[in-house]
Amino acid sequence: MRKKAIIPLEIDPYAYEKKLQKEGITLIAGVDEVGRGPLIGPVVTACVILPNDFQLDGLTDSKKLSEKKREEYYKIIKEQAIAIGIGQVEADEIDKINIYEATKVAMLEAIKNCKVKPEHVLIDAMKLPLDIPHTSIIKGDLLSISISAASVIAKVTRDHLMYELDKKYPEYDLKNNKGYPTKKHIEAIMKYGIKKEHRQSFAPIKDLVKQ
Repeated sequence: MRKKAIIPLEIDPYAYEKKLQKEGITLIAGVDEVGRGPLIGPVVTACVILPNDFQLDGLTDSKKLSEKKREEYYKIIKEQAIAIGIGQVEADEIDKINIYEATKVAMLEAIKNCKVKPEHVLIDAMKLPLDIPHTSIIKGDLLSISISAASVIAKVTRDHLMYELDKKYPEYDLKNNKGYPTKKHIEAIMKYGIKKEHRQSFAPIKDLVKQ
């Protein structure tokens, strides 16, 4: 039986970064993904290198923040980060290689797109084939400020893509559901059909494709 990760009540989100800094490592990147569960649109990842003296009270896993707070933190991180890289894999590619592999591809792309090469990469949960020293951290978006920053950048980036897609397909309510399988989204799929941005390997869409 796999043991569940135990998260201490008092979390120091700077602990991993402080440890690496003591070893003389200064360019530390956090990497996270958003959008593994939606029925439509890409999986989006971000690689963020923060300054060593970066402080932002309340920054944590983007899922635990309000939309207003995410947008606020997004702007601060964009202004203060040393470098940011974005990676994304579209629905058709997700259907070809599956969402897990697509997430890895997108993470590697985000690291590659970071204009400053990190000395060490902190990754939320995933294991990547990297030639850069790296650490995979379970619940990393809670335990590492760099991964939390990447989580916010990835989430807001993907949300903005959904707002644009909502203008194209307003009947799917994407501005509110962000592509996740809400009742309204699924009802819209049944009524208006499958769009090219939908993931055809995801239920219930794959069942409709078979029909």
